[in-house]
Amino acid sequence: MGDTRQDEKARRSALKRTAQGAAITVLAVSLAGCSGGGGGGGWFSNLFGGNAVESKPIEEYTAEEIYKRAEFDLEEGDFDSAAKWFGEVERLYPYSSWAKRALVMQAYAFHKDGEFEESRAAAQRFIDFYPGDEDAAYAQYLLALSYYDQIDAIGRDQGLTFQALQALRDVIERYPDTEYARSAILKFDLAFDHLAAKEMEIGRYYLKRKHYTAGINRFRVVVEQFQTTSHTPEALHRLVESYLILGFTDEAQTAGAILGHNFRSTKWYEDSYELLTKAGLQPEAKGSNWLTALYRQLIKGEWL
Repeated sequence: MGDTRQDEKARRSALKRTAQGAAITVLAVSLAGCSGGGGGGGWFSNLFGGNAVESKPIEEYTAEEIYKRAEFDLEEGDFDSAAKWFGEVERLYPYSSWAKRALVMQAYAFHKDGEFEESRAAAQRFIDFYPGDEDAAYAQYLLALSYYDQIDAIGRDQGLTFQALQALRDVIERYPDTEYARSAILKFDLAFDHLAAKEMEIGRYYLKRKHYTAGINRFRVVVEQFQTTSHTPEALHRLVESYLILGFTDEAQTAGAILGHNFRSTKWYEDSYELLTKAGLQPEAKGSNWLTALYRQLIKGEWL
């Protein structure tokens, strides 16, 4: 589903805080890509292009210098390298204020690189180590995004959507007065709508194949559990359609009545009304079934 303008604003706000207003400058001794042995034996040289001014072990650079290297790569769009250098800050200077800043920015860099599991792990470490920090809300938001940004295709496993909903709820409940909570509310609604869309997709699949009872079960889930989503009017119409085919006229009329009560201006009500009148019926609550119980709740003001 990608970053929104609000996401980018939130990211820039966090980046500004973590950098404490420091601009990226060419260091007197330039840093650059790692060469030679891994771990603590790596070397930096030539950070910003051109010939290397000097090379020395990474351990001889300060936390701030390595952090600025990561920051530079981040701004250049080299998210993989940025995540690595932010990780080096945490490895070499684990108890410094720069390590704390680097950890949350590593989570962001991993996310931008599409490494969602790594982003989630870094964000969770930040939350575990610094639960009271001002950037904990941002870390929690990144953790939620690591699920949310993978649910763009309706056909995917809905487990990710449920995890996204829970993580977004955590942002909303733990940090209600932040910009991240406001963004999380919007994304929560979209993810919730996504689950309803999946139920509708399956229900329509059954309906096309004349498996009406199976389809009804899916449409019922939308009406009962996802009634605040944009899919409810269609779900009610599909119930009218399915129940009429099966000969359950009381249920069909009651579904039509609910649809007319809440969504009279929609095409779904017009289509349902036409189906009912052609069968000599009217939208009204009739009989004793789950839809009439729902209709009574609606009349009492408990619907939506």
